[in-house]
Amino acid sequence: MKSEAAKRGFQLVYTDAAGSAAKQVADVNSMIAQGVDVILLAPREEKPLVPAVMAAKKAGIPVILLDRRVDPIAKPGRDYLTFIGSDFVEEGKRAADWLAKKTNGKATIIELEGTTGSSPANDRKQGFDTEINKYPDMKVVASQTGDFARDKGRQVAETLLQAHPDVTAIYAHNDEMALGAIAALEAAGKKPGQDVVVVSIDGEKDGVQAIVDGKMGCSVECNPRLGKKAFEAMAAYAKGEKIPEWIKSDDALFDESNAKENIATAY
Repeated sequence: MKSEAAKRGFQLVYTDAAGSAAKQVADVNSMIAQGVDVILLAPREEKPLVPAVMAAKKAGIPVILLDRRVDPIAKPGRDYLTFIGSDFVEEGKRAADWLAKKTNGKATIIELEGTTGSSPANDRKQGFDTEINKYPDMKVVASQTGDFARDKGRQVAETLLQAHPDVTAIYAHNDEMALGAIAALEAAGKKPGQDVVVVSIDGEKDGVQAIVDGKMGCSVECNPRLGKKAFEAMAAYAKGEKIPEWIKSDDALFDESNAKENIATAY
């Protein structure tokens, strides 16, 4: 975002909600009060940010949602301009398909969910669970939120591994929780990548490195480089062009076949 704004000579006012939906709503309201031209918003959760989006609409300020959606009560093309980001349901599906191939359709699985109420957590669960249900010998035996955080993921994985020692696979909604789960597996005397297959989403550098190290099976990329697409959408809107309701990210999938060559460019 910063580099794209600088290239175009735009002033970018940046705020950090520090993991608080309430703070993020206050930040949006502050931007509205400042009379900014466009609001770029990566909503922490789906429901709490709807009033902020509606307030911006009422003030005549176009909103572009990045990476996460808000509750569908707010509609793209009507209440906000567009959503730029990944297909989270598809990410979950791709992780499930990879795991099914790797395990020949037989696995006992723990699922580490993302932040409760966030669109990636909702959709990554839906995509994975729906696909896994197609395989009678693949079962999710426990599913709990790790809040997209490494340490919380480790703690939850430790608890669930004690309750389900026969687990053969872990699906985490992001790499941070997957890395926490890898630490939990090692602490339990299990070998991640051998005793238990770990699959994840994000494609961050530490996750791709874990694949290179043989500890993680795959990570479906959730490409965070949305700046160029966001500023292109702004430029098109300014020219009066029709903007698609969803501008999709280009997402790869990393596993042992391509992790080493992509480690340098991973985020």
